[in-house]
Amino acid sequence: MTARAGPSPGPGGGRNGGGEYGGEYGAAFSELLEDSAEDLYENAPCGYLSTLLDGTIVKANATLLTWLGHARGELVGRRTFSDLLTVGGRLYHETHFAPLLRLQGHIGGIALELRTADGRRLPVLVNSTVKTAPDGRPLLIRTTVFDARDRRSYERELLRARREAERERERVQRLATTLQRSLLPPRLPEVPGAEVASHYHTASTDEVGGDFYDLFPLAGGRWGVFLGDVSGKGAGAAALTSLTRYTLRAASVYDPDPPAVLANLNTVLTHENQGDDPRFCTVVFGLLTPGEHGCSLTLAAGGHPPALLLRADGTAEYRPTPGGQLVGLLPDARFAVTTVRLAPGDTLLLYTDGLTEARTDDSGGRYGEEALLAFAGELAPAGASDAVAAVTGLLDGFGEGLDDDTAVLALGVPAA
Repeated sequence: MTARAGPSPGPGGGRNGGGEYGGEYGAAFSELLEDSAEDLYENAPCGYLSTLLDGTIVKANATLLTWLGHARGELVGRRTFSDLLTVGGRLYHETHFAPLLRLQGHIGGIALELRTADGRRLPVLVNSTVKTAPDGRPLLIRTTVFDARDRRSYERELLRARREAERERERVQRLATTLQRSLLPPRLPEVPGAEVASHYHTASTDEVGGDFYDLFPLAGGRWGVFLGDVSGKGAGAAALTSLTRYTLRAASVYDPDPPAVLANLNTVLTHENQGDDPRFCTVVFGLLTPGEHGCSLTLAAGGHPPALLLRADGTAEYRPTPGGQLVGLLPDARFAVTTVRLAPGDTLLLYTDGLTEARTDDSGGRYGEEALLAFAGELAPAGASDAVAAVTGLLDGFGEGLDDDTAVLALGVPAA
C-alpha cells in the first residue's frame, strides 16, 4: 500500500501557513504576523519610559500612562521621572538611584512607589539603562517599570503571617515557661544546719522539659529530697513530671525509706503505662537527717547518674548507685542504695544527664563523667551555692552543645 504525502506544515505548526485550517486560527496567525513593533511597545505588559539625562520625560508607553492615569501630553516634555515618585522615592532617587545609574550605566530591581494622577501609590520595580552614542556620549535613559502591586500584597501577607507566627511562638514560650515553673519549687526551704542551692537550665524555650527536683520537710526533723528526669518532652513530659513529684511526696509521707519510696513510684508509673509508648524516669530520692556535727543522707537511685561528693579536704568522688533500674518500666524494678555522711565543709551535688551528655565539639563528643569529676576536683571544697554557681557557668559555656534540660541540686554543711 502506497502512502500519500500530505501538505507540508507551514509556519507556526499549521499547514500552508494556516490557510488550510482557516477560521479563527488563520485569522489570529495573520494578526500575529502583522503585529507591529510600535504596538508591542505601547501595549507591553510592563511600562516603558525614556527620559533625557536631566530626567525630562520624552516618551512613555500606553501601559504606563494607564497605570498612572495621565494623558501623554501631561507628561512628555513637561514632567521628570522624579516628579512621578512619592516624596520618599524622590529622596532615594536623588541620593542613590541617579548617582549609581550615572556611575554604572545601568541599575535594576529597585523598588519604588509612583504617585498616580488621583494620588494613589503604585508600588513598582524599576530597571534603568543609559543609552550612549557610538563615541560613548550618554544620550538618554531608558527605564522599564514593572507593576509590583501583587508582589507587595504577597510581601505584606508574608509579613503578617510572620508576625502572627512570632506572636504565637511568644505565647507558646510563655506557656512553656509558666508550666515549667509550676513543676519546680518556687524556692528551696531552709534546712537547719545545712546549705541548699539549685539551678534549672532550659535547653529550649518552646518545649517543657522533663527534669525536676524538690526538697521538703518530713516528720522527726528529717527532710525528703529528690531529683530526676522523665522521658520525652512537651505536654506528655509535663504530665508525667507532675505525677512523679506528687507520688514521691505522698509516698515519702507514708514510708520515707528511700527504696520504698521509689518502689511506690514504680508501681504507679507501671500502672500508667498501658499503651505502646511507655513513660519512665530516672530519679534519685534521699532522706536527709541533720545532726549536731553534720548531716546523714540515705540515697536510693533508679537509673540515675551517680551523686558527686565534694569533700572539705579538697577532694571529689562519685557516690555510685550501681544496679538501680529505670523507674516505670519493670513491675519489680531494683533500686540501689548508698549512705553519705556530710561533715562540715562537705557538699553533695545531684544533677541530671543533660550535664554529662552536653556536646563539646562538632564531632559529637560528650562532656562525660570523667570531665565532671575533674571539674569537681578543682572546685572542691565549695559550699552548695558556690558549687551550683560554678556548674551554672559550666552549662552556659556549652552554648548550643547543651541539647537537654539540666537540673542541679546541691546539699552541703557549712564549714565550721
